[in-house]
Amino acid sequence: MTDAPDHGPDTVWVEHVALIDRIPRWLAMLGLAAVVLLIWDLATARTGWVSPIILPSPKETLDELVMVGTNLLGGGYMLGALWTTTRTVFWAFLLSALIGFSLGVLVGETKFGERAVMPYLVAIDIMPKIAFAPLFIAWLGFDIASKVALATFIATFPIIVSTAAGLYAASENERMLFKAMGASRWQTLVRLKLPNGLPYIFTGLKIASVGVMAGVITGEFLGGGKGFGALIRESASMLDTPRVFSLILYLSLLGLALFFAVAWVQRRLVFWNKGDRPGGVG
Repeated sequence: MTDAPDHGPDTVWVEHVALIDRIPRWLAMLGLAAVVLLIWDLATARTGWVSPIILPSPKETLDELVMVGTNLLGGGYMLGALWTTTRTVFWAFLLSALIGFSLGVLVGETKFGERAVMPYLVAIDIMPKIAFAPLFIAWLGFDIASKVALATFIATFPIIVSTAAGLYAASENERMLFKAMGASRWQTLVRLKLPNGLPYIFTGLKIASVGVMAGVITGEFLGGGKGFGALIRESASMLDTPRVFSLILYLSLLGLALFFAVAWVQRRLVFWNKGDRPGGVG
């Protein structure tokens, strides 16, 4: 009896990982930030290539960040402005979520919504929404209502599209199973389509959280008021670019807080979804 032929050792394929991809995430982020700050400092404070009126130096921006932070912690007028902007963002996001979800269900669940309503929504979405700011101000005045309306107008469409797409996420076999079990249309929506569509819906909510911030600040910038957008407009009119940069950075923290709040709720409600999340976000 002859021995089985020896085919040699099994081939093991090892994926080659580039050196740049082996750098830890925290180290890569710190390194990139350091490079940006170095270039920024060289272009402004060290060489004067860029005028401080156009781009302030990192030190000037840091000084303003400390000043604005001190004002906020001390309960100064900037804290009131930040609270005004935060309230506007909250109400606009809540309103856009309610309207977007309702219209998304209408579009995704009915032929009337898909054939009659959706074309109008697309036509409205492709319009330059910022151009509607004067109209909202004329209709609703210079108070918080016009800012909420503009931000809601900007942020609603992504939620509509993501909700409608989420209702189609359930497979044909799952829908046929529910139909065979005698489930009503409402039961199929609540117990099958909405749970399957939650990842899509939360994607739209995270996109809307960015749009809401843009809409609120634009409304405050153009339509007055007492929020951070008005402070940015006043600082820009005086060519105080360090103040403008510092206010923008604090607004970015507010936007990140809203975005990660939505992502936190998603992790709690959609814990069963283990899909890949780019960059660990969401």
